[in-house]
Amino acid sequence: MPPAERATTHPGLVMLALAMGGFAIGTTEFASMSLLPYFAHGLSIDEPTAGHVISAYALGVVVGAPIIAVLAARVARRTLLIGLMAVFALANVLSALSPTYGWMIAFRFLSGLPHGAYFGVAALVAASLVPPDRRAQAVARTMLGLTIATILGVPLANWLGQTLGWRWGFGIVGVLALLTVALVWAFAPQDRPHPHASPLRELGALKRRQVWLTLGIGAIGFGGLFAVYTYVASTLMAVTQVSPHLVPIVLCVFGMGMTVGTLAGAWAADRALMPTVGGILLWSAASLALFPFAAGNVWTVSLVVFLIGGGGGLGTALQTRLMDVAEDAQTLAAALNHSAFNAANALGPWLGGMAIAAGWGWTSTGWVGCALALGGFVIWVISLLDERATASA
Repeated sequence: MPPAERATTHPGLVMLALAMGGFAIGTTEFASMSLLPYFAHGLSIDEPTAGHVISAYALGVVVGAPIIAVLAARVARRTLLIGLMAVFALANVLSALSPTYGWMIAFRFLSGLPHGAYFGVAALVAASLVPPDRRAQAVARTMLGLTIATILGVPLANWLGQTLGWRWGFGIVGVLALLTVALVWAFAPQDRPHPHASPLRELGALKRRQVWLTLGIGAIGFGGLFAVYTYVASTLMAVTQVSPHLVPIVLCVFGMGMTVGTLAGAWAADRALMPTVGGILLWSAASLALFPFAAGNVWTVSLVVFLIGGGGGLGTALQTRLMDVAEDAQTLAAALNHSAFNAANALGPWLGGMAIAAGWGWTSTGWVGCALALGGFVIWVISLLDERATASA
């Protein structure tokens, strides 16, 4: 962003506007998991099948992020953010009106298309407002909308789902997305695309090995969190045997953990980026391994769910890492970060659902999650060794 433009922009208001979009996205992404038992019943399908609805949204993110980032290379970032949120609002309202399982799959896929591009562009806008050594913390502030959604938005949507019906949980997201459109229009800085921006320039990111390795860390390593979180409501009711009214409280505890993890991870990433990524992956593996042992008691499971939520700090660290390795293809790389995370969002529930369907029990998702986090750590080791080998060559 040019200095003159930066001087007329209030970073706090811009980040508030961007975070509101994260709040809307986080609410629908995580609330759809907590509402799974309810829309499964409403659409007359079993819960493992309902997990495919979660995967359809994630697939939309995986597909939409790179396509939109490439095709919109010459679109001003402010304009792109407004357009993405408008589509997101419409798709969530349509999800709330879904008459059948098939339509629900289609509308959740459509809802996922703007997700990755929105977060990717929002991260670049936020990073442009601060000095380079505070990029991770700026990105974290925009991501706080997503983490606060897990504290406030998801429990609200879950309560609406229990009280008024699951469709209200998706309808409220449409309202939040429209609010984001208004805030971004009011506060986001006017900008112009880079004069050399083009689809081919963005595709240049795909030639860089470190970009792929960073995306691989997210796609595999973050899958562990989703393997557990997708089925946590069902686990709480079937294994912990808590009242359905306590489920939103435990989900709120998860959101607190994610918020703390995002802030702490961003602070650490601005000081030692790659060590922070590796440390978060090991943290996730350990906390996910504890889940099967903790699930029998509401106090212990709440503590472990908090620890698992702390692993959400991986998102900000990897987003910052991609800014370093993508060079002049920032938009595509930033958007692909969320494709990777939603590949994890598809992989984790799928593998967790397979474990449950195989008769290994609801708590088997913890072991699935631990294995995925360790898989991400292996890719992190490969990335670190490759970077050192390249630097010494």
